[in-house]
Amino acid sequence: MEYVYAALILNESGEEINEENLTDVLEAAGVDVEESRVKALVAALEDVDIDEAVDEAAGAPVAAGGPATAPAESGVEEEEPAGDDEAAEEDPAEEEPAGDDEDDEADGEGLGELFG
Repeated sequence: MEYVYAALILNESGEEINEENLTDVLEAAGVDVEESRVKALVAALEDVDIDEAVDEAAGAPVAAGGPATAPAESGVEEEEPAGDDEAAEEDPAEEEPAGDDEDDEADGEGLGELFG
C-alpha cells in the first residue's frame, strides 16, 4: 500500500508520477524500495486519471453496505424504498408476540419420535 500512497501524494502535490519521484517519496518515508514494484506501479498508472478513480471510489459502497459519503455530501438525494410508509403506520399491538407461533410446536415434533 505504501507504493499507492506515494503515488497519491505525488498526484496531490502536482508532481509527475515517475520512477524517480516515486522512489524518492518511498525512501523519505523509510520504505525499503523494490525497483520492480515501482516500475510496475508507474506502468499501471500510465493511462489512469487518479482524481477520477478516487472520485469513483469515494462513491462506492463500503464493506458494511452503506455509502462511503453521506447523501448530502455527495449531492445525491436518496429515494425511500416503496412500502416503508405502510410499515411505519402499522400498529405494533397487531403484531404477534415472538414465541406464540404454531411453527414452534411443529419444529420439535420429530424429536420425541427419535428418542422413543
